[in-house]
Amino acid sequence: MEKAINRQQILLQHLNPSLSSSSSEKNYNPALSASACLAGDSAAYQRTNLFGDDVVIVAAYRTALCKSKRGGFKDTYPDDLLAPVLRALIEKTNLNPSEVGDIVVGTVLAPGSQRASECRMAAFYAGFPETVPVRTVNRQCSSGLQAVADVAAAIKAGFYDIGIGAGLESMTTNPMAWDGSVNPRVKQMEQAQNCLLPMGVTSENVAHRFGVTRQEQDQAAVESHRKAAAATASGKFKDEIIPVNTKIVDPKTGDEKPVTVSVDDGIRPNASVSDLAKLKPVFKKDGTTTAGNSSQVSDGAGAVLLMKRSVAMQKGLPILGVFRTFSAVGVDPAIMGVGPAVAIPAAVKAAGLKLDDIDLFEINEAFASQFVYCSKKLELDPSKINVNGGAMAIGHPLGATGARCVATLLHEMKRRGKDCRFGVISMCIGTGMGAAAVFERGDCTDELCNARKIETHNLLSKDSR
Repeated sequence: MEKAINRQQILLQHLNPSLSSSSSEKNYNPALSASACLAGDSAAYQRTNLFGDDVVIVAAYRTALCKSKRGGFKDTYPDDLLAPVLRALIEKTNLNPSEVGDIVVGTVLAPGSQRASECRMAAFYAGFPETVPVRTVNRQCSSGLQAVADVAAAIKAGFYDIGIGAGLESMTTNPMAWDGSVNPRVKQMEQAQNCLLPMGVTSENVAHRFGVTRQEQDQAAVESHRKAAAATASGKFKDEIIPVNTKIVDPKTGDEKPVTVSVDDGIRPNASVSDLAKLKPVFKKDGTTTAGNSSQVSDGAGAVLLMKRSVAMQKGLPILGVFRTFSAVGVDPAIMGVGPAVAIPAAVKAAGLKLDDIDLFEINEAFASQFVYCSKKLELDPSKINVNGGAMAIGHPLGATGARCVATLLHEMKRRGKDCRFGVISMCIGTGMGAAAVFERGDCTDELCNARKIETHNLLSKDSR
């Protein structure tokens, strides 16, 4: 930034000829002076902080995602899922764990106080000292992304310079259920009552209201499995998955077998539209939502290490990505799946970008109905969406999905290099919400480069106008 200011000073001397070493102070024009541009590393989209104050991601990892009650983590305690990914962040970056200001874990189904204790225990297992605090956050299916956003916001606010946003869910240990009675008052308000709708019913509502066909849904599911199988076969997920040493217990004999889980176990490479067409609707007799075109019930965890750019540069850590913006929005609970169609434009606009500027999208496939609707509503290029498959194939451990998507997106952006600069993560949220965040590839910015070619002065930063 110092070089940029020096360049400004030289330019100002040409703009103000009266200003020279021999001129008197009375000729100096105070309206012309060099200053740091608030646009930071890009004048083509709005920035709210300087280059060195960017919040960056230096590492992002996840466990494999496994089928609830039947998969590789069915006998694994939740804290033993979280600990390996937390440990990986420290070991792979050689960061002193005592420097972490906070660990925020997104989690949904477990009782709050119990899960908070399990997350604290996991931090100890991972090697963090008692001085590093831990808390949980729950915004349903966006909880993992919310955790990352919360840490980014805290770093921007100056609460600390280094933090971890993570996600955890064991749907084996904590199945979806309502604990206790429901307030009778809910019957007096339709919107409140719709908050209690089974998610599959909201999927049927989306399909019916917006005309998403069974054929479209089954095709989307097949594509998800095909892409996830191809990514697995080519080794793409190896960069983001941390192997977990655990056990499998034989339900009949009780014998324990040690295993190492390092591959998502819900992917079906041979899935076909004809096979999926044989499945019966689950939530409505004449409906279109089936087990085959819905997200999988899964166990897993993920973790993301964030810090101020200046700190990462000082430590010599490679920058995987830059956290740009986050938006959470509300929608009709009866069609909660439309959330990404509202949240994505909000997050992209907040970054000063357009949808066409986004190179990759990770949109959680809660149900094929809402995934298809959101993609079509926003007129997104299919070749940019879930290029390595999504939740219908990989799985959807509610609280962990956001962190999983960050790892998947940023590692794919790194592989694609300079042809891929901006990425978006989004998901729908139970009770009627949506969330989205914009990320930038970490190695494509410096203090002076532009986000895109400037065609008119309307795209210049506020500082230039």
